[in-house]
Amino acid sequence: MSDRKRKYEKRQRAEAEAKTRLRITESAVELHGSLGPAQTTMSAVAERAGVRRSTLYRHFPDERALFGACSAHWAEANPPPDIGRWAAIVDPAERLDVALAELYAFYRQTEGMLDKLLRDASAVPVVEELMGGLRVFLEGATRILMGGRSLRGNAARRTRAAIGHALAFRTWQDLTGTQGLDDKQAAELMSCLVAAAGRNLVDGRARKS
Repeated sequence: MSDRKRKYEKRQRAEAEAKTRLRITESAVELHGSLGPAQTTMSAVAERAGVRRSTLYRHFPDERALFGACSAHWAEANPPPDIGRWAAIVDPAERLDVALAELYAFYRQTEGMLDKLLRDASAVPVVEELMGGLRVFLEGATRILMGGRSLRGNAARRTRAAIGHALAFRTWQDLTGTQGLDDKQAAELMSCLVAAAGRNLVDGRARKS
C-alpha cells in the first residue's frame, strides 16, 4: 500500500470518527433538552446516536466527558448576550433596558434546555458544576447594571436584589409563563421594580435613601 493511500484512509477514518463523536454529542444535547440530564442515560444516548455503548465509551469514557462536550457544543450554538457591550452604555436605566431585552430573548431561545438543567442540577453534580458558569455570568451582569447609580445603604442593597431578581431565569419564566406577559412587558415591569428599589415612599413622594 502506498503512503498516499495510507494517508487517505487515515484521513477517512479520522473524519468518520469526528462525525461519530459529533452525532453522539448532538444526541446527548437533544436528550438533555427534552428529558433532562437526570433522566438521560449513556445507553439512551448511544441508542439515539445509533452507536454501540462501546463506541460511545471510546469517545466519552464517562458522563463528565460527555457533559463537557455537550456543554461546549450547546454554548457555541447559543452564545449569551455580550455584557461587555452593556457596560459601554452610560445611562443606568437605558443599560438595564438593553440588558433585559437581550437576556430575555436569550432565555426565550434556550428555555427548554435551561429549565431542565436548573431542575436537575441538584441531582447531577456535574450539571451543578457546569451551571456555575451561568451564575458567574449573572453576577457579572449585576455588577455592570449597578454601575453609575450612585446609591448607598438600603437603596443599594434593594436595587442589587431587584436587579438580581430581574436577571434570574426563573423570574423571566414565571412572568412570561404563569403570569402571561410577553418578553417586552416582563422587561418593563422589572425595570420599574429596579427603579422603585432605589427609593422610599415618604408622604406619597419618592426619595432616594
